[in-house]
Amino acid sequence: MAWRSGLSGWDALVDRYSRLVWSVPRSFRLSQTDAADVYQCTWLCLAEHLTRLREPDHLATWLVRTATRQSIAVLRTRGREVSYDLWEPESVLPSPDEVVITHDRRRRLWSALMTLNERCQRLLRIAAHSPELSYAQVADALGMNLGSVGSTRSRCLADLRRKVGDLR
Repeated sequence: MAWRSGLSGWDALVDRYSRLVWSVPRSFRLSQTDAADVYQCTWLCLAEHLTRLREPDHLATWLVRTATRQSIAVLRTRGREVSYDLWEPESVLPSPDEVVITHDRRRRLWSALMTLNERCQRLLRIAAHSPELSYAQVADALGMNLGSVGSTRSRCLADLRRKVGDLR
């Protein structure tokens, strides 16, 4: 990934991994506020532990694991509340028909996604929220073999498509 010129080392790290870190709390369906808290806590933890990281090449994995732990802690604190406020409100109000159709599509997608195994859920969430990551970065973040990322992603997407279709 080409770095934007003029960024400090820290800014470059945040720029590179920001979408990945955001994808974790959002995959736990945390509210925008809680997701922002997890995001900030994850970067704070990195700042506190940066000099103690033993394997800098595994930074993506460390960030995902830290954000996951933070997200779980928020869920425990919130008593397992689940927010459905996953999408920002539209600037133009949609028609009632559009609201119903959109809600139904999202409900079917989330229902189908939640029936997939944990590996597929995590892989598809990262692919959706951080498409710029290379297969090597995804493999590292999920603890997968590099050669299995593409084929696993294809199988997971096919399974998701089938399950969404079954919910019609």
